[in-house]
Amino acid sequence: MEAPDIEGVRTYGQYCPIARGAELFAERWTPLIIRNLNLGCRTFGEILEGAPGLSRTLLTQRLKELERAGIVDVAAKPDGRGHYYTLTPAGHDLFKVCASLGEWGARWLEIAPEHLDPFVALWSMCNALRREQLPTQRVVIRFDFTGRRRTECYWLLIERGDTEICKTHPGFDEDLFITAEAEAFVKWHGGQLSWAQALREGRIELDGPTWLVRAFPAWNARSTFAHITRASRAGTRPSD
Repeated sequence: MEAPDIEGVRTYGQYCPIARGAELFAERWTPLIIRNLNLGCRTFGEILEGAPGLSRTLLTQRLKELERAGIVDVAAKPDGRGHYYTLTPAGHDLFKVCASLGEWGARWLEIAPEHLDPFVALWSMCNALRREQLPTQRVVIRFDFTGRRRTECYWLLIERGDTEICKTHPGFDEDLFITAEAEAFVKWHGGQLSWAQALREGRIELDGPTWLVRAFPAWNARSTFAHITRASRAGTRPSD
């Protein structure tokens, strides 16, 4: 396979592989785009949804850069409307850098208030659901996230093993209501708070049929980095 070509990207002017790799990888939003592609996002809209704050213009630019560098394959959809995006072998190899960076961040960095976006946690959770445990019938779950400037409301639609996050009412009856502090939900998904503790402290509350109340937490495969042991504030190396 030919080596990736990063012509057109700002360079450090060094032969060092770290410098050359950083010229591509350290561009803003690039690691998140690679992460989303690795999670299975294939369309422009799917990639964009998993990166709140990323503009359509910048995503278009980044995808072109990654295609030119041999990181992303682009193929027209069969109906000719839009494209599918997938990682190349070089892209899958680059995701290993994303994974290492994520492990470092989970171990050494605190979750600050500005990081407590419940939509990102909900989106991440839906991309890692244990689909074999999802109900076969249609289920609509309403989430009310508190603790930020305003209560944020989303709906999770589960139907025939597929899931969709809705920012407006999906038009079906709601089966389960979940009220959660944004911080508690993010930390539960991230492995820093147990479900039992969140319920015990009243930081997450559920209202609905008993079988759904009991089943919901079992669907969540949690963050890829939930198993990482955090480092102490004193800076000592955590034990694995």
